[in-house]
Amino acid sequence: MSDFSLRARAQSFADAGRGIALLLAHEPNALLHAIATAAAIALGLWLGLSAGEWCWIVLVIALVWVAEGLNSAVEALADAVHPERDARVGMAKDLAAGAVLVAAIASVVIGALVFGPRLVARLSA
Repeated sequence: MSDFSLRARAQSFADAGRGIALLLAHEPNALLHAIATAAAIALGLWLGLSAGEWCWIVLVIALVWVAEGLNSAVEALADAVHPERDARVGMAKDLAAGAVLVAAIASVVIGALVFGPRLVARLSA
């Protein structure tokens, strides 16, 4: 049976935090996601988004970060298990990268739907 102590839960959070730090330190696309996240939050604050609009923005920000984290995990694991070039490993990596692309496209579409009308109104005033 696994340890469900407070110490074990704290260690779990520390491990997850280390994973986020590794993502930011070793994945070049994570820097782009961080910049896009900061820009979306700043724009949302400037435009005064409603709670419902914030829900959509937070959801797509999380979606992109989750996809990028899983993509990075797939790549790291695939490289560790099969370091030489292999078509199956390449396919797995491409599929994971495709998931990040889908998440990023969805975030752009939702961002345009949420920010677009408010930006037009703000810039037209």
